[in-house]
Amino acid sequence: MNPLLGTLRPYPFERLRALVSGSTPNSALAPIDLSIGEPKHRTPEFIRAALAAALDGLAAYPATAGLPALREAIAAWLTGRHRLSGIDPATQVLPVNGSREALFAFAQSVIDPGRGTALVACPNPFYQIYEGAALLAGATPVFLNATPTNGHRVNFDSLPEPVWRNVQLVYACTPANPSGSVLRLEDWKRLFELSDRHGFAIASDECYSELYYDEENPPLGALEAAQRLGRGGFPRLVVFSSLSKRSNVPGMRSGFVAGDAALLKDFLLYRTYHGSAMGIAVQRASIAAWSDESHVRENRQRYAAKYRAVLPLLRGPLSAERPEGGFYLWLRTPIDDCEFVRLLLLDYNVRALPGSYLSRAAHGVNPGANYVRVALVAPLDECVEAAGRLAQLAARF
Repeated sequence: MNPLLGTLRPYPFERLRALVSGSTPNSALAPIDLSIGEPKHRTPEFIRAALAAALDGLAAYPATAGLPALREAIAAWLTGRHRLSGIDPATQVLPVNGSREALFAFAQSVIDPGRGTALVACPNPFYQIYEGAALLAGATPVFLNATPTNGHRVNFDSLPEPVWRNVQLVYACTPANPSGSVLRLEDWKRLFELSDRHGFAIASDECYSELYYDEENPPLGALEAAQRLGRGGFPRLVVFSSLSKRSNVPGMRSGFVAGDAALLKDFLLYRTYHGSAMGIAVQRASIAAWSDESHVRENRQRYAAKYRAVLPLLRGPLSAERPEGGFYLWLRTPIDDCEFVRLLLLDYNVRALPGSYLSRAAHGVNPGANYVRVALVAPLDECVEAAGRLAQLAARF
């Protein structure tokens, strides 16, 4: 067996199951699960129809590089959404089977474990795929804490210069999971300066980029930031996005990687051997999804309605605020986050995720400690009911 498998930590939901094992939730209340960030809104009918109409594609092996029409649809979406002057669909766009598998695989293709002490810098709290990808690539993760003092954005100056010299890959997440914070242009400028100095690649996870609540100010993406800073060709930068949250199709496993053509050329080689081609029927449905914005706006409106309904119920006991992006609430707990989550399930039959399960102790602090992540993915009435129960628990302390 690969000995690096032994370095992986239990996944947050495995830890959550262990935390509440043996606990009997209050059966007088209907169960509400807000622990997993899985979209629950119905898949738009036009996407379902496009998938069904393309089932003849099941009779053919798909190319790893994807259909030219899909790459062109993604490039057109990127150009419009991020106001790009242009992006080459043939060399700077690559379809992938959802952002999760691509975020993991990218580390395997860019990390050189034989070149000194290979480090991968991750935001903290973070999506655990980043850590697992680093470890299985033979690298060591180092963490960039995101705390309230910086608006829950990472501080790239928190790592000393000798550490940056060994960093080969940086994961960024904007809007962030779990806080929903968005990196600013000055954040990207600093990260690009560090990349220029030390030569590391940047993987920007933007799977929540289309869940925002100010229609006049969509979140800044990495490619747009690079263009605004005059970085033609997006050197050492790739972005990852997905239809899962944007279009409510998590089961399609459809996303893309875009950016530096040289990095994508090597990544395509890796994926060709890895066998990561997207099925043609899914590609056809993805073209339909990337080509329409009306369903995305409607999706945002549904989440906005949930925030409008639940925030007044939580602001007193939990100081809740609407995030810049995403569909989470990142709530400060009045007691230990694990105990809060345990009591929430035991007494109120609501399942959430302890913040400390999404982070690591670094620089003398665990930035997820005494936070809880709540995913507003359930129907509106269930989210409202859950918010009331959360407020009741918080008011006890």
